[in-house]
Amino acid sequence: MDKLFQPYNMGPNTLANRIVMAPLTRRRATLPGLTANELIGKYYRQRASTGLIVAEGSQISPEGYGFTGSPGCYSAAQVAGWKTVTDVVHRAGGKIFLQLWHVGPWSHRLLQPGKKSPLAASEIRPQGEVLTPEGRLPYEYARAMTVEEIHNTVKDFGRAAKNAMEAGFDGVEIHGAHAYLIDQFIMDGTNSRMDDYGGPVENRARFLFEVIAEVLKYVPAGKTGLRLSPRAVKPGMADSHPEKTYGWIVDQLNGLSLAYLHISEIMTPEERLNGTAKSIVPFYRNLYKGVLISCGGHGLESARAMIVAGHADLIAFGKAFISNPDLVARLKTGAPLAEPDKETFYHGGPKGYIDYPTFTC
Repeated sequence: MDKLFQPYNMGPNTLANRIVMAPLTRRRATLPGLTANELIGKYYRQRASTGLIVAEGSQISPEGYGFTGSPGCYSAAQVAGWKTVTDVVHRAGGKIFLQLWHVGPWSHRLLQPGKKSPLAASEIRPQGEVLTPEGRLPYEYARAMTVEEIHNTVKDFGRAAKNAMEAGFDGVEIHGAHAYLIDQFIMDGTNSRMDDYGGPVENRARFLFEVIAEVLKYVPAGKTGLRLSPRAVKPGMADSHPEKTYGWIVDQLNGLSLAYLHISEIMTPEERLNGTAKSIVPFYRNLYKGVLISCGGHGLESARAMIVAGHADLIAFGKAFISNPDLVARLKTGAPLAEPDKETFYHGGPKGYIDYPTFTC
């Protein structure tokens, strides 16, 4: 049998196959409480045939908010909303983790408590614009966190993890990727601190490992994953020596027995198929002894090749899941994949969200 479609034991969770639905920000939460709702539940239930769903990034606190309509996991109402989602996914036979998210500087004072400046490892201003209650506005400078704010945010990650388990999730994924708050501390291009959280990689990674330790107080290691993106950087935000920096971090992870390490990279299916770009996953496979997820631009053939070569244990698909709720069946039978409508990726209710049909011959 094709290994991609065989069951896989990931710690205490047995997955129906090795295909993962990557976390995809869709911004359909109910306002103003930023709660998951029936629409979100239907969306994930439609995709429950995958081995593991990693639900969209959910802010751990009001300070972690930056993308209008993204759900949170810090209030009782949000926990109740997510409980309705996990219930329908489980009834459909699926497994679902929640991604714990703090956007860091990718916010705006109009989205922050007390209209304070967003938090970051160091003072920094992202490029681009953000949607606010007053319309789209340029990002502003985020402020460097005090040590007290760092400690409080670590606690926020732990509380959100506890809430996720109370909401019925099968586990959590810590979002340490894509230049959001944790990654801001990791990269020397965004961390210019002079205290215990800046300087050498051991210090820049301190916040990450404090977050992991706090989450593990509430969630078993076998139900806790971590996402990193050593090369998937945003404009003006990068590390000068990513293999050394993230390599050191990955080596330290070996002693924690986490559920998985999720490596995200920016590649297209054509680049993977034609070998025109080199994947970073084999490099980290040589360092990491646990379960490894590869994400970014995969098609059926590249997914199979990665599994057969032993470079990854699970393969995550992102955009393909938006327009193909039955993606696992389509990949297994060779059915064509539907293309997503990019105009409906964010906001907008059911259109482009739960109305993609399953394939019929």
